[in-house]
Amino acid sequence: MSLFKDINVCYVYVRDWAAAKAFYEQLLGWPEAFSSEEMGWTEWGLPGQAHFAINRWDREGELPPAGPPILVLSVDDAFKAAEELRSKGIRCDEVREVPGVVTYGAFYDPDGNRIEFASYGS
Repeated sequence: MSLFKDINVCYVYVRDWAAAKAFYEQLLGWPEAFSSEEMGWTEWGLPGQAHFAINRWDREGELPPAGPPILVLSVDDAFKAAEELRSKGIRCDEVREVPGVVTYGAFYDPDGNRIEFASYGS
């Protein structure tokens, strides 16, 4: 059985939160699946399907270089996923928790591409 269950969400960073939310709400026409002003995160999509999200960039300086959206794969347990990836010699960031919302981490492919993984309802 595969460690990863499916593609959960792809997201992009945005600096102008209000403008980005309005843009994507009008562009996509999908229902809002989750939104948190505090976290700076909004997702659109249908239950059981991959979502598209925006992530507010609150840091000083420029946004990360524009590129493809960041891929997030679903896992049952983010901590166990990180352990398994590391046991295979795969570089993996520390797992982070947003209590009651999400537990997530990231790993890197041989070219250094960052791919995230997440478990929900933690």
